[in-house]
Amino acid sequence: MAYDSDDPVVGAPRGVVDTSRGVWAFTADVDLLRRLARGGFDWVALDAQHGPVDRAVLHAVGRALSDTGAAFVVRVPAVDPGWIGAALDAGAAAVVVPSVTGSADAALAARSSRYPPEGDRSWGPFAPQWGGTAPDPAKANATVRCLVMVESVGALADVDEIAATPGVDGLFVGPFDLALALGSTVDALLDDRSDGNPLGRVVAAAQRHGILVAGFAGTPVNAQRLRAHGIRCLAVTTDLALVTEGARATLAADHDA
Repeated sequence: MAYDSDDPVVGAPRGVVDTSRGVWAFTADVDLLRRLARGGFDWVALDAQHGPVDRAVLHAVGRALSDTGAAFVVRVPAVDPGWIGAALDAGAAAVVVPSVTGSADAALAARSSRYPPEGDRSWGPFAPQWGGTAPDPAKANATVRCLVMVESVGALADVDEIAATPGVDGLFVGPFDLALALGSTVDALLDDRSDGNPLGRVVAAAQRHGILVAGFAGTPVNAQRLRAHGIRCLAVTTDLALVTEGARATLAADHDA
């Protein structure tokens, strides 16, 4: 698929859907993130767990990405109702929730993502502050995606019950932490095709319960390896990698200098 650097792609998925490509952002530069969002990625994930993100940054990034056509995703710092609500108030179409150790954490994340009677989220969207329009609670509940991370031994052991939790819309594989938790390596995890292998268990649980399965690849090469397991909603690169590789490619092209 060809992407135009200035305009959203007509007919592209443009959202956190089964087959989609996202970019993972550790920085909080709104101009950079806006260009990435309009560069053809279906979604942009802001990392509030390992990035310099506070409530002011959420507000600024949510406003900057609100008209780009790419879905805004936030990885919150933890299973924290306050952070989940703030990310969604900023306009996030989906939250990625880390540090899930079992179905109880998944249930808390799911309820924190939706307004009553389906959940416990408090009303307070940011969009009216910048002249935007907030969706009504019922529409917000219907469109939000709560993606819980499978990156711990406990989450993997409980993956089927997590996938069956009402309000959990998807499982999100964190291969780096999952490999650490299993005493393995990312390469070994991605290459494991044995019966009952960890990634296969996650994909099978998501399929059994009809929910999304997504993951962090970080590189196009790892994205292909995750797709081989049936995971097709992927963060295929990062903002840092794009800047670094862009600089290298430019200098390499200008080799005559």
